[in-house]
Amino acid sequence: MSEAKGRADALSATALLNCLIREVAETGPRPGAGHVVHRLPATGRLLRVRAGRRPTEPCVRTDGGWLPLTFDALVALTADELGRRTGVTNRTVLREMTDSRDVVAALQHARACARPPEDPYLRSEQALLAGHRYHPAPKARGTGAPESWLPYAPEAYARFPLELLGVRADVVAEDGDLSLLDPLLTACPDGYVPLPIHPWELDLLGDLPAFRDGRLLRLGPGAPRAGHAVATSSVRTVYLPGIDTFCKFSLDVQITNGNRRLELRDLLWLRTVGELLAPAFEPLPTASFLADRGYRTADLGGQHAYEGFAVIAREGLRPHLLPGVTPLLAAGIGEGFPGNPLDGLTPERALLWWQRYLDQLVPPVLHAWRAHGLVLECHLQNVLVGVDAAGLPAQVVFRDHEGIRIVAERHRALLDRYASRGPAPVLDAAHGWERLVYCLVTNNLSEIAGALTDRHPELAAELWPRARAVFAGYAAEHGGPAEITGLLGSPHVPAKTNLLLRWLDVDGADARYVPLANPLRTAVSGPGGSA
Repeated sequence: MSEAKGRADALSATALLNCLIREVAETGPRPGAGHVVHRLPATGRLLRVRAGRRPTEPCVRTDGGWLPLTFDALVALTADELGRRTGVTNRTVLREMTDSRDVVAALQHARACARPPEDPYLRSEQALLAGHRYHPAPKARGTGAPESWLPYAPEAYARFPLELLGVRADVVAEDGDLSLLDPLLTACPDGYVPLPIHPWELDLLGDLPAFRDGRLLRLGPGAPRAGHAVATSSVRTVYLPGIDTFCKFSLDVQITNGNRRLELRDLLWLRTVGELLAPAFEPLPTASFLADRGYRTADLGGQHAYEGFAVIAREGLRPHLLPGVTPLLAAGIGEGFPGNPLDGLTPERALLWWQRYLDQLVPPVLHAWRAHGLVLECHLQNVLVGVDAAGLPAQVVFRDHEGIRIVAERHRALLDRYASRGPAPVLDAAHGWERLVYCLVTNNLSEIAGALTDRHPELAAELWPRARAVFAGYAAEHGGPAEITGLLGSPHVPAKTNLLLRWLDVDGADARYVPLANPLRTAVSGPGGSA
């Protein structure tokens, strides 16, 4: 076995084990030190793993003892368990699991031959070789040979020119402020409007009739003065450092829980979500949101093309950053990259880092919920941490309108006014709070806390009391909101069931959860707070 394939197997097995343990397994008998045993209830099999944030060394119990599982054997074990549990066979998801493993192997080869970016922000965006650690196929890239997607892979340090189309003026559809795109756009023939597009999506869309009847023109690469686009962690969103602008594109590829095409319902609500977000961040000196200013596409008479050609213009970083601050992707900090501010900290500095992170991240998320009826999708890939010259968190920057949810009870008049647009990005208060707690506590804080305790195991008992104190302090300042009080007393927090969602082919936006032990409730007394 090659070193790259061996590591790809190990990384992929860890993600699948995390899913099985979180969503399916029951606690089994206690084995020797350093291992944990789980029972898979549908088959009755016992699964043993080496304990830790990243479970490894999976074995299944047989009459002859513990049998080590290869990644392919673990996939087969999972298929058997889920098939018996649900009555469903899903060969597509099984293929995604093995494809994801093969993608990781290909990415490792590509990384070894490429130069990582010098900018620490870009290094943090392109650090996620393993991807979502609680997803069964975090790196699947749809169909196609590696040469079709490697040129656009952030994990392979991809940089590339965007393609430019000319859209006949009578079929242009757009909304919002698109001035951010101006530096990208070269001259168009009279009667046409320029439209940037991701080159991978252009290949996926193929030779449509609109290219032959004159509604669309291929103009070649975008304006040189804009420079190359840098692939960010989401794959379909790129950053253009030369003009400090992000472009979010459609990408007809299944990545994690959904096809990454920009959906019409989100495009139609883009500007309204921005109008709701703006006042939520005006009073916050060290928190901001990268606004999605507007979108443009080609309306060729069908929803498929309308969505496929769409581009969203997103604000750049520089106007949002405090002086002397370096932005870093929270997911990159959790995963690790050269220049990670968590590396080399003493235990005392690690505690200080955690406290600063909590102070920057938690209050703005709670403020958007309490004061504005908005649920921020504050998971690791939507949060940028601004660190100061000492590497300590000094601000946070959130992003992605698409992940925002509007609390129905708080915005009934607005939702009624725009009902003709179709489905709104809305949740009732109970489900909105559940989504917020998942993103903030289970996805974000738990992973950053895990990254810190990996480096400093002796801090395990000190991190969550500090987190509890920040939540409790916010509640005390704002009249004790029932949701926060309930969270601090709840035995559980929600965890998204990514494996079961994919197995049952449920829409990725229709999240379902299983309960996890609430670290905020079980936190023991410590500096800055009490249990």
